[in-house]
This record gives sequence, structure tokens and C-alpha cells, in this order.
Amino acid sequence: MAIQNQKKPLKASESGNQARPWYQSFGGSKLTAKDRKFFTEQMALLLETGSNLQASLQALKSQVSKPEMRELVARLQDDIEQGRQFSAALAQHPDFFSQTYINLIAASEDAGYMHEVLEQLLEMEDKREQLQQTIVSALSYPVFLLVFAIAVVIFVLAVVFPKFADLFSQIADQLPATTVFLMATSDFIQHDWGYLLGGLVVFFGILKWWLASEQGKQKTDAAKLRLPLIREIFSQLYLVQSLRVLSLSLGNGVNVIDALRTSRSVVNNRIFQHFMRQVEDQVEQGKGIAIGFQGAAFIPPVVAQMIKTGEETGQLPKVLERLSNYYEAELSKRLQTLSRMAEPLMLLIMGAVVGVIVSSLILPIFKLSRAVG
Repeated sequence: MAIQNQKKPLKASESGNQARPWYQSFGGSKLTAKDRKFFTEQMALLLETGSNLQASLQALKSQVSKPEMRELVARLQDDIEQGRQFSAALAQHPDFFSQTYINLIAASEDAGYMHEVLEQLLEMEDKREQLQQTIVSALSYPVFLLVFAIAVVIFVLAVVFPKFADLFSQIADQLPATTVFLMATSDFIQHDWGYLLGGLVVFFGILKWWLASEQGKQKTDAAKLRLPLIREIFSQLYLVQSLRVLSLSLGNGVNVIDALRTSRSVVNNRIFQHFMRQVEDQVEQGKGIAIGFQGAAFIPPVVAQMIKTGEETGQLPKVLERLSNYYEAELSKRLQTLSRMAEPLMLLIMGAVVGVIVSSLILPIFKLSRAVG
């Protein structure tokens, strides 16, 4: 299935001047996704009420108070006054407007439904925020429990155990193995915490360097799509991200190759990006999108089947939208389930740790009381 747009979407370098990063344009201050959402919402409203593009930008500039945002709108307004199309003006700011954003605006400019595309982009931003909030809420409590448990253990070892050091020295040869280990750990934290801190800094520094390296990124991306439990989470997350952009792009006249390319760019995983690039190759060879989605271990077979149905019936954008909504709901359920499972597991681990610490303190005290008796 081939869907052609009215004109070729612009890349950031095709709009005249070379695009400049925000730290050069605005002294290091960076606009946020919230700013982009405000821009999109206001532009959609202004265009829908009948204002032309130049008047809409002028009205928006008078509304914003953030200097960087006002500067951005002013630059866009200047570009429009110089005869550039809106998509070409947006392409001057690739750090703020994604390639998907630019492509969709480019496809809608001549067709006269830009405000509808802006509303769709706004809806996509809302769904992205909702998904992000779901992930954060699912992970926040287990992470809090883990941090709290570590803090409690460090406090006990650094403050409580040293008070028993002299007392336990009287029966040093009778202490349980756990008490000996915890006393040694407590002594190390007290007197050699600098080495511990330095070791942690070096460890996390090396880990950060490795994760940032090409090998580290490749290994990490592969693990996300191969390890049990997390494989299903990341595969569904990537499907939601890519299929939603693909649906929105195809539904608004962006050609298939450009739509696949932009849907690939929204996923931050090299393995999945390579898979999407293979899908592009299949389409360029005259095959359908469904052929490219077949055979990948992390892609459920139903995805390829539904895409094939969408291609045959001419309803591919609608099918892709339903798939993205379905997997978003599935991902939300899976994250909530894992969160509910993680909570009792973390409590169990905390209980076991506390039990070991308490027993390591109480057992030697019982031995001392018997010796005194």
C-alpha cells in the first residue's frame, strides 16, 4: 500500500539556514515539551477560528511570557514574512519540533487542514504524557521502598551497631556469622566511608561511560528486547510509540517511507530501529508493511496480521491507531500488575533484611546475659 503526500516533508537542513541548537540560540536555556504543547494548542485554536498563519503567530507572541518562547515565535514569524512555508520555519528548530511534527505540518499546509493536524499532534502529546505518568506511577513506590530500605540499613550500620561494638567484643569468638559480617561492615562504613564513596563514584562513572558507549548501548538495547519480564514491557512500549506516529503520519498524507522513517526515530532502541529500517527496505522493494513486521521475535504475530488486513482494506491508519491504543492499554495493565507484585516482594525483602539485622543484635545479647548469669 502506498500513500503519497501532496509534497515531500522537509528535513531540518532543507529550510534555508542551518538549524542551530538551542544552547547557541538562547544561551543554554531549553524549551520543554510543556512549551511545545502550549504552542500546538494555541496555534490549533487560533487557526480554527479563522486567523491566518501570520496573525496567529503574532497573537501567540503577545500571549507568551517566557523569553525563549517569545523568541521562537518571533523567528517563526520572520520566516513566514520572508516567504518560507510553516514547515520550513519549524525545521529551523529540530530540538523543539520533531521530524514527525514537521512532516505532518508539511503534509497539511497545501491541503488546508493544518489546525486539525495540530489537534492530532496535541492529542498525541497528551497520550505520550499519560503513558509516561503510568510508567512513573508504576515504578515510583517500588523504587521508594528500595531507597528507604537501603537508607535504613545504612543508618543501622552507621549509628546503631557501633554502640554494641564494645559489648560484643567480650564474646567475639561466639558471635554469629551474620553479626561478625555486619560489625565489619559497620566498622568499614564508620572509618573507611571515603573509600566506599570513591568506589561508588568510580563504579557509576565506569557504568555511565559503558552505557554511553556504542557497545553498551547495543547490549542494553538488546537486553530490553530479550530478557524475560522486561521484554514484553519494552516491546509494547516501542510498538505504541512507533505505530501511533505511523498511523498519524499515514492518515495525514505522509508517504510510507517518510512515515516509517519518522516512526523509527521516535523509538530509542537500536535493535527496534534496525527492525524498522528493514521494514523500510521491504517497502522500497515493493512489498507491504505487513511483510516487514513478520518474523521479528519481539513483534506479536497479530500485529502483522492486522497490518495486512489494514493494507488490503485501505484502512491502515485506522488499524495502526487501534493497535497502538490496544498495546497502550496492555502496557498499562502489565505495569500495574508488576507494580502490585513488586510491592509485597519489596516488603518481604525488607522484612528479611530487618530480621537478619535484629537477630544479629539480639542473639549476642542473649549469649551475654547467659554468660553473666
